[in-house]
Amino acid sequence: MTLDQAKNLKYGDILHHANHRNADGTPQRWRVTGKVKTWKKDASRIYVPIKHGMYNYDHLDEHSLDLVNKA
Repeated sequence: MTLDQAKNLKYGDILHHANHRNADGTPQRWRVTGKVKTWKKDASRIYVPIKHGMYNYDHLDEHSLDLVNKA
């Protein structure tokens, strides 16, 4: 995923993990759980809150965008 694609994400968008798979072999689904945060002074920084399942919360930043693909 590119930086521009990540900036256009919105609440509820589904992302597929590039490396992690479910038991049936399908890619893990992660859902965007909040607003995408960007910085005015540094346009290359980004923070995207995401969730997998019921209890797994995480976030994406500019260094981890290559781990997910937009569904």
